[in-house]
Amino acid sequence: MRKSLPFELSREKTFFDSLGDWLGDVLYDELPERGFEYRDEQIFMAYQIEQALKEKNVLFAEAGVGTGKTIAYLLPAVSYARYTGKPALIACADETLIDQLVKEGGDIHKLREILGLDIDVRLAKSRDQYLCLKRFEEAEKTETEEWIDDVAFSIPDGVYAQGSMIAVQPYGERSDYSAVSDEDWQKVNYNSIMQCAVCDLRNRCGQTLHRAHYRKSTDLIICSQDFLMEHLATKESREREGQLPLLPEVSMIVLDEGHLLEYAAQKALTYKVQAYTIVELLERLMVDGVRERTLYAMEHLQDHHELFFDQLREDVVVSEEDRKRIDKSGRLIKLGERVIADVEQLLEEFVFESELYMIPEYELNMAEEFLEHYAAAIRIFVAQGDAVDWLEDTDGEETLVIMPRLITDVLSETLFSKKMPIVFSSATLSVNKDFSYIASSLGIEKYQSFSVPSPFDYEEVMKIYLHELSQTEKVAKVEQLLKDEKKTLILFKSKQAMNQFKSNLSLMVRLNVSFEGDRELSAIVRDFQSGDIQTLCSYHLWEGLDLPEEALTRVIIFDLPFPPHDPLFDAKRSFAQNAFEEVELPFMQLRLQQGMGRLIRTSNDHGDIHILLNDEEANVKQSFVDILAVDPQ
Repeated sequence: MRKSLPFELSREKTFFDSLGDWLGDVLYDELPERGFEYRDEQIFMAYQIEQALKEKNVLFAEAGVGTGKTIAYLLPAVSYARYTGKPALIACADETLIDQLVKEGGDIHKLREILGLDIDVRLAKSRDQYLCLKRFEEAEKTETEEWIDDVAFSIPDGVYAQGSMIAVQPYGERSDYSAVSDEDWQKVNYNSIMQCAVCDLRNRCGQTLHRAHYRKSTDLIICSQDFLMEHLATKESREREGQLPLLPEVSMIVLDEGHLLEYAAQKALTYKVQAYTIVELLERLMVDGVRERTLYAMEHLQDHHELFFDQLREDVVVSEEDRKRIDKSGRLIKLGERVIADVEQLLEEFVFESELYMIPEYELNMAEEFLEHYAAAIRIFVAQGDAVDWLEDTDGEETLVIMPRLITDVLSETLFSKKMPIVFSSATLSVNKDFSYIASSLGIEKYQSFSVPSPFDYEEVMKIYLHELSQTEKVAKVEQLLKDEKKTLILFKSKQAMNQFKSNLSLMVRLNVSFEGDRELSAIVRDFQSGDIQTLCSYHLWEGLDLPEEALTRVIIFDLPFPPHDPLFDAKRSFAQNAFEEVELPFMQLRLQQGMGRLIRTSNDHGDIHILLNDEEANVKQSFVDILAVDPQ
């Protein structure tokens, strides 16, 4: 049911005039009277958002740490949602930050309490954040450890009961299983091979129940940027197949930590082909009674797929990067073409199998959809057009990743061409108040922008130390720093860099350090905030992490966060006249500012930042010292 506006409308004033008056009353009077700090920067940001709503523009809202950005966008977002009758969408940097936004004592909770606003906020998480009943049933046959029983006990009784599912509440979120490791979760969660549209359990699936729940929100839907991009990437095909899009129509979009949208888009707008997935898929179809021609076609495809990946491994250019370049040989291209022909032949055989009912309908439908997607990916790969492709490790499997075209084209068509207010909110959207890097990266030509500083006196509360030393000496320096037992966050430029550090860390020190990936990340963050963990190592938490006062008093930046030398960033470099100035440097500067911003979150915070520089990194010191909040020691 549509909710009333938090202020009165009259014939004498437009909605936007009334919104402006209400924002002034709340930010100038009501919140300060209840103990909130009066912040000119926050008030300025709220009014800039109000103007963007009025003109339906893209707005780059860069506001320093401590500005109160969340409240500045929540107030106009809730009002605009009720005015238009469609919820506002808030897209966070990742799944961890979704839970932080709605936590007890967070900004949404405070506004509910202080203003008496019954804010209807619902979470829409990425599909891999939900339990898949089909994959769980498979895993339960082979897994013997305690975690699989914990998952089993969490499934409501009504899920497998006969009859109505009305009484069953949404279930099966990743955050419900804090003790389950990422590695184990990836055995039971949704993944891209699962074709939900043809699943006989889809109406009993926790993901389906959650989707029905968040669609009914009247005020706010909160999702990750990954999920927003997945929605945009699949919207047309889902509608064509008679399915609802992943997200409903919304009135406006707020991109919290909006500087990360480019990477979410890259992730969503790609094809992925894994070495063993198709082999396992086809083996499940080789049941008794299947026609000999179909079995022969499946075996042919398996053989040529394996030969394709064998050649792919030979053609990979050896490097330390996560994304590995492929030097495509003529044999690889021919094997790719052979695989496409095999898929087309097998799909023809499946037409006959569907009439014989020897293969379960769900398995057959899932295979058909997967193979069509697979063939489309290989066609792009062998065409050698303007696609970008590479080999990487995804969830422990070798994965061929294919990005069909530059995301600027796709984003322009699916997002920025719509007449909808879109607000980018972050402490770091520009380099020295120049927004051209992020605008060009996303293909945005017309936008509003502003930049306001943090209200904190950094000179009083923070010290920055630069340590010039060899790469091999960095681990010893960290071990030395950790002896004083300060609450420490150590940031790495990549998972590989973090794992290398982990392997070189002495055993006694390693026992007192937690690493991203050991358990569900938001659970690790909660333990870190409560003091159960003294040191946290991460390659994701450069942004969004909010640990005030004594919960975090030191940040160690293990290496400068330059972009990797991989096919994706090499494609960006190839379009630049000066790759270092246009790609390398702004990427590093933005990410470095984000990492340093983890330390001072409130006026009561204090601490140190240590930046470790090897010889190569020390040579570019002058390129970032001017963006540091205080002069380094």
